[in-house]
Amino acid sequence: MARVLMVASEAAPFAKSGGLGDVLGSLPPALARLGDEVAVVLPRYRGMTLPRERIWDSLPIQAGAFFYFTGIDQVVRQGVRYMFVDCPVLYDRPGFYADSTGDYIDNHIRFGVLCQAALNISRHIFRADVLHAHDWQAGLVPVYLRENYSGDPTFFKMRSVFTIHNLGYQGQFPARALSDLTLDRRLFHLEGLEFYGGLNFLKAGVVWADAVTTVSPTYAREIQTPEYGFNMDGLLRSRSTKLSGILNGADYNEWNPETDSYITAHYSLENLAPKRACKLDLLREMRLPSDPDRPVFGIVSRLAPQKGMDLVAAAVPSLVDRGAFVVALGSGDSGLERAFRSLSDSFASRVSVRIGYDEGLAHRIEAGADLFLMPSRYEPCGLNQIYSLRYGTVPVVRATGGLEDTVDDETGFKFRSVSATELAAAAHAALEAFHDRAAWMARMRLGMSKDFSWDASARAYHRLYETAGV
Repeated sequence: MARVLMVASEAAPFAKSGGLGDVLGSLPPALARLGDEVAVVLPRYRGMTLPRERIWDSLPIQAGAFFYFTGIDQVVRQGVRYMFVDCPVLYDRPGFYADSTGDYIDNHIRFGVLCQAALNISRHIFRADVLHAHDWQAGLVPVYLRENYSGDPTFFKMRSVFTIHNLGYQGQFPARALSDLTLDRRLFHLEGLEFYGGLNFLKAGVVWADAVTTVSPTYAREIQTPEYGFNMDGLLRSRSTKLSGILNGADYNEWNPETDSYITAHYSLENLAPKRACKLDLLREMRLPSDPDRPVFGIVSRLAPQKGMDLVAAAVPSLVDRGAFVVALGSGDSGLERAFRSLSDSFASRVSVRIGYDEGLAHRIEAGADLFLMPSRYEPCGLNQIYSLRYGTVPVVRATGGLEDTVDDETGFKFRSVSATELAAAAHAALEAFHDRAAWMARMRLGMSKDFSWDASARAYHRLYETAGV
């Protein structure tokens, strides 16, 4: 069994802005269930209400010419030690990464300090076999391990794993930021920290880590191509022998139609009948006609081009023409928010849109819809299509990243080109199939029987920890 120290900027339920937080809330407990000893290091942000257990009063961290004195607080949850780096001058702010004026200009310092704090935690509090860094905010962990602490016997056999959750976010800063990070300037070169004249935290993780993972096998292949590589495909191809894809899991304690506290009726693989009550409840909530025989497309998404929501907006009129309802929950790009509101106004008896996010409504859409639209331009893993399968809500997806890995032709409908026309064609095929009720019920049951739990993913990470750097 391994002792694993994870480093990340988010972990649910303490801090979450997206999928990274979900992973750090679910993967560590899954590893603990396998017998690994796991701790997670993250910042103590403003607004965190924690039962404070202060385990270190004043841990000094150097960043350039300055020292930041940090406290370390701890919460134990589901067998995992979550350790919070308490430094109000860096983390007591309105947002995790930005405020209303944009990204914090000292993010390189904020997350550089986090990375150094993690190394000090491993030296003094939790001596790990493996340091597992997540996304650009933790990208300097492998660098500090191999460069700044190379002479410390504490770290001689320690291995590092770096996971890319979304290559589109890389942590890029001006070259002058290096002086704030207590790193040798000799590391700033083409094969090191330098990236198009600047400093790149994600590149640092890729170059220095013993093993690099991303969150689905298909995405691991895609990011080695110019189309998906965000100018890093060449580097990733050169490190392909240490790059692998491990599919994210779903938390079936939270997303399970047999026990879901947010939905009006519970149903299962063996008893699908109560799903009809969930559909009627969703139609009432979204103020659409109570017509349970009409197919309902559900959408829960950030309204962004990356998620293909512009394709959805273009395809919705054709879905309505084919007799479908469309219900959508999300927020994001202002232009797409206006487009979805316009669709709701134009097709008031067929399309209902809620701008914002509502956890309960997200569950009720998964339970009450017949089909789920997820036509992402790229999708490292994706979770909603996995939730949809478990809820018997047939996904219509673009064949990319984790969508390709989790949805097959027997459980859903896929298209390949970034095209509203192809999306509409796949959705129309799904509507045709919907009317063959026996075949449709068999498709639903097959999707519900799939197991994308965190336990399978944790086993894959555990095997990686045993071989990383060997």
